[in-house]
Amino acid sequence: MKIDFHNPPTVFTPPSYSQVASASGGRTIYVSGQVAFDAEGRVVGKGDLGGQVRQVYENLAASLAAAGATFDDVVKVNSYVVGLNPSMAGTIREARAPFMPKSHVPASTMVGTPSLIHPDLLLEVEVIACIDDRRD
Repeated sequence: MKIDFHNPPTVFTPPSYSQVASASGGRTIYVSGQVAFDAEGRVVGKGDLGGQVRQVYENLAASLAAAGATFDDVVKVNSYVVGLNPSMAGTIREARAPFMPKSHVPASTMVGTPSLIHPDLLLEVEVIACIDDRRD
């Protein structure tokens, strides 16, 4: 599988994500939006954005692993944040940093939303990963 990450010279180069990700060959994995529920469906980190980010990314890691992938295989991240403001974006980036690959930063979108499926949830994140079929 060949995966490339690009930041075109005529577009702003952000420090925490790539503007473009392209993949060829292999298998694409789509992970549904994950929220800060534990395995029993209880909200983790009520009122604590950093705590919810950590739980969301733990859930994403488990979901990726179930499909034979890791965060190193993630090419796109979509984040939906209740009441998004600039300080929240910094909190999210800091809390997710330990999970993100060191070799590259995936393409990323962060969107503010008025609410999610449960009133105590602050964040939902979905990812797309690409893996080489020969790893199966």
